[in-house]
Formats: sequence, structure tokens, C-alpha cells
Amino acid sequence: MVTPRPSWEQYFMDIAHLVSSRSTCVRRRVGAVLVRDKHIIATGYNGAPRGVAHCLDVGCLRDKMQIPSGERHEMCRGTHAEQNAIIQAALHGVSTNDATLYCTHQPCILCAKMLINAGIKTVVFRGEYPDGLALELMNEAGLIIKQWDEEE
Repeated sequence: MVTPRPSWEQYFMDIAHLVSSRSTCVRRRVGAVLVRDKHIIATGYNGAPRGVAHCLDVGCLRDKMQIPSGERHEMCRGTHAEQNAIIQAALHGVSTNDATLYCTHQPCILCAKMLINAGIKTVVFRGEYPDGLALELMNEAGLIIKQWDEEE
């Protein structure tokens, strides 16, 4: 018996989940995949910048300060998965214009602004994140936003 081939969206969401396993965040493992014309152009996961100690090694500043999820993003040594995917594309000279982002979680407001300015056209995410302003801004900018439903 032949197993049915997964949809492209399922395929890229599975890769985003796999990429999230590289995360060094103690609170939330997030993975992101940037895709254009069904080709992966960059990936990213959340973790400390290159050459800086990881939260897994030094502890979570946000936990120590009891900062709730979705607030005070600047109080974190990590870079978000979406940001790292955009940075990787830039580092390697790959345009993100008209790309689709597949992400394990909804982008926050900081990432939403970067996605808009990077020319990302579509955002597909799995898990929710407590940041309604991010969704409002992406909608206002005309991005196509889809919360992934594995049952579809």
C-alpha cells in the first residue's frame, strides 16, 4: 500500500517543527522556514546570537524576572526563529520578497514588523502566541495569515 504524499504545507510545517529542535530557549522551542516557489530559502530557530552563551547554559532572564510570555521582548538574550530565518537569507544574499514563512508559532509584534518589511507575503503558523497586535499589523499590511490546522 502506498502512503499518500503530504501536502506542501504539511511538508514545510514538519520541517519547521524539526528546525525547532535546534532551539536553545528554555521556554518555547520555535522553528521557522522561509519558502519561495516550493524551495526552502532559509530556516531559523530561537536562540542566543552567535558567540553568546545560550539560555540552556546560563538560565532564562525572563524566567528570573518573571516576565509573562508575549511581553517585554527586549528582555531576552535570544533571537526569534523568524528573525534568524530573515537574517540567514540576508547573510547568504537570498531575497525574501514574496516568500512564505512556515512557523511553529504565531509571530510576535517584533517579528511581524520584520516580516512585513522583508516582503514576506504569507505566514502559516501552528501554535498561538499572545500578541493580537502582531496579527492586526500583518493583516493591515496585506499579508495572508493562516493558522495551520493539521486536519485540513
